Amino acid sequence: GRARLVLLLSATVSLLGGLIFGYEFGIISGALLQLQIDFHLSCFKQEVLVSSLLIGALLASLVGGILIDRHGRRRAILVSNVVLLFGSLVLTLARSFIWLVIGRMTVGFAISISSMACCIYVSEMVAAHQRGLLVSLYEAGITVGILLSYALNYIFADVAEGWRYMFGLAIAPTAMQFLSILFLPVNPVKLNSWDSDSQKGLIQLQTTEDREAAKREPYKEKHYSFLDLFRTRDNMRSRTLVGLGLVLFQQFTGQPNVLGYASKIFHSVGFQSNSSAILASVGLGAIKVVATLVAMAFADKAGRRALLMAGCVVMAISVTTIGLTSRSAPPAVARDCDAATDPNASHSYTQHLLTPASSRASVSPFALASGAGTSQEGPGFAAARGAQSSGGVTDSSHHHKVDLEGQSEKETVEGTESPVSEGPFSKYIVLNWITLLSMMAFVSAFSIGFGPMTWLVLSEIYPAGIRGRAFAFCNSFNWAANLLISLSFLDLIDAIGFSWMFLLYGLIGVMAVIFIYLFVPETKGQSLEEIDQQFSRKR
Repeated sequence: GRARLVLLLSATVSLLGGLIFGYEFGIISGALLQLQIDFHLSCFKQEVLVSSLLIGALLASLVGGILIDRHGRRRAILVSNVVLLFGSLVLTLARSFIWLVIGRMTVGFAISISSMACCIYVSEMVAAHQRGLLVSLYEAGITVGILLSYALNYIFADVAEGWRYMFGLAIAPTAMQFLSILFLPVNPVKLNSWDSDSQKGLIQLQTTEDREAAKREPYKEKHYSFLDLFRTRDNMRSRTLVGLGLVLFQQFTGQPNVLGYASKIFHSVGFQSNSSAILASVGLGAIKVVATLVAMAFADKAGRRALLMAGCVVMAISVTTIGLTSRSAPPAVARDCDAATDPNASHSYTQHLLTPASSRASVSPFALASGAGTSQEGPGFAAARGAQSSGGVTDSSHHHKVDLEGQSEKETVEGTESPVSEGPFSKYIVLNWITLLSMMAFVSAFSIGFGPMTWLVLSEIYPAGIRGRAFAFCNSFNWAANLLISLSFLDLIDAIGFSWMFLLYGLIGVMAVIFIYLFVPETKGQSLEEIDQQFSRKR
């Protein structure tokens, strides 16, 4: 009975943690429509406001590992909940631009700490044969959180100062997570211990030699310094290579930008009305939710390595197809940023959707190459893009991370605020549908592979004594890569062209498949202690 309660509460903590992460990244897309009018925000201020979440998250990834390792995973989650409650209150009561920025930075710091601590805590709390399911539940929570934020954006769009409600409602799931984790133990209950899982037949040691070695070497938790991540001790350098490789390939395969012109695609295939655009946006987000559920179901059966490789192959094919079709039907790429600062402007979300792109470049804090804002799922996609493209409004995931991860359905929300002016896209109906299907395939593949599996593998491959710092170190590269990819999006288009950029993403996807095949081990069905022992022995 106690084990069942622990399992249920662990699932609740994981799901709520992801939901909060996704909600905070998605909610800004709708809130900014009102904020830019209420606070007369220029394009620069919009970019600062959206980027502030990314800055807070980056800071958390630099110091969060120390908090998680020294003070425990459970305490780190509790602290992040308190900080998030404070940040949400600041945003809800804000009366000036500076308080909005402080509030968003605080929220970014909190959700970054929470994302790392939740994945590690849950992975240590549950049995080996359940770890893939419950850690992947965090990613599912992110997708649900983003969809929820889209719905609330629409509900409060025509409410006076509706942004206060949007920010304030994050308090509810935060309080629920805080209460849930109070009933969980401070230290893992060792449901995933090597001996119990082996005796139950839940795990299969690789060889007879491994079995004997594991019996001769009872697991003892070791202490590590941060610099050990780069040394040969216990094969830590190889583990760091695997972790960094996964988070960097997760971003450099184009995840932050693949949906950069989603709105143009939706418009070109006939989603021209307000309701159709919203339906398309929610539909793409729903596809991501379904794909994440598939990943959850197969994480402990097919294995992390198989899902990573399969997802990466489909992603590479998808972006290559988009690159080839865009050579015949090139998208319109714009660098405009006209903030709607007219105090008499309408707050109507529906009117916004029906307004030509040229007159609503402020949909999102960061301009999407398309001309209608699109949001991103990874942690900080939007933020990064804002600095260069100025005009859109959403950041993501994965993350990540990501995610958080990040990240892609977000892009859907803005991407669907479509109805845009007619363009060359309308002449290439077949190619447009091929591109749309490729985009859907990419979203699904990311949600099955890189989205949840990256963070699952990261929570497994490091020893307990340095797991928090190692996870945070890799997470910081995830956020930095998000920023770099998003900032360089329009510059790359100028330098090499839209189609060549996506073909480059396809090439990187092929490289990612090779990397996973050569370096990423299969960890399904193995306890954390066994994974650590195998890494320590094998080069």
